[in-house]
Amino acid sequence: MNFLVTGASGFLGRPLLEAIESAGHRWTALSRAPKPGFFAWPDPAKAPPPEALEGCQTVVHLAGEPVAQRWSAAVKRRIRSSRVESTAALVEAFSHMTRPPRTLICASAIGFYGDRGDEILNEQSPPGAGFLPDTCLAWEREAARAAVFGIRVVQLRIGIVLGPGGGALEKMLPPFRLGLGGPLGSGKQWMSWIHLDDLVRMILWAAEHPSLKGPVNGVAPEPARNLDFTRELAAVLRRPAVFPVPAFSLKLLYGEMASVLLASARVVPEVAQQQGFTWNFASLGGALRAAVLP
Repeated sequence: MNFLVTGASGFLGRPLLEAIESAGHRWTALSRAPKPGFFAWPDPAKAPPPEALEGCQTVVHLAGEPVAQRWSAAVKRRIRSSRVESTAALVEAFSHMTRPPRTLICASAIGFYGDRGDEILNEQSPPGAGFLPDTCLAWEREAARAAVFGIRVVQLRIGIVLGPGGGALEKMLPPFRLGLGGPLGSGKQWMSWIHLDDLVRMILWAAEHPSLKGPVNGVAPEPARNLDFTRELAAVLRRPAVFPVPAFSLKLLYGEMASVLLASARVVPEVAQQQGFTWNFASLGGALRAAVLP
């Protein structure tokens, strides 16, 4: 199978390329900055280089501005445009191809669901309200337009990705290693997570299952409350975690983005479970040990 991967130099993109090769497939990669062996796509609001699309059978679209930063009006525009406009540009490029790809696996996020308390959320649950749900909804709608050209579309709603060398844990670990970690706000909010290796495997699984389409929650089967996540991470590191971070401190530090850290999304991977996907890291403790310990 020939893959085209956008956002290929990122935390998820790099191990995905390795897994594609290990599985005996071929890949072409797009990156905003020029890199050896990659096609440059400096402005994702514009069409990607046509030569990058030639012969691709499966497109995995991972590109997007990081969400975990203080939001200004300009940052919010970049977060939205890097997802919505880049997806629109890809789908427009497909429309001009004599032989478009068979499959589009487009990253989305569990931010689709917003702040939902203890409600159990599956792929049929409606979107939440606010900037991130609105962005995810627009993002997924652009991806869905590819179906007009006979392309199978999978919208992968990705949770908190746990893995070494990046992602959420890269920001969490320094205070926890110093024994200064603690729950965020009340600690009662649900966190829906997935180990990086399982997410990579889920993408390849989605590519190889032609009956799979529509939204798929890219999370492990056991979401955890923030307080339990904190305790588990502290136990793995053998450090105390007794310094809660008050909600007002998060709001002072991150502004509007703090709402993401305090939001509760109890997301379950109903479609993946029903379609037979299996997790190597279904328990939080095992996932954290694999992500943190050498």
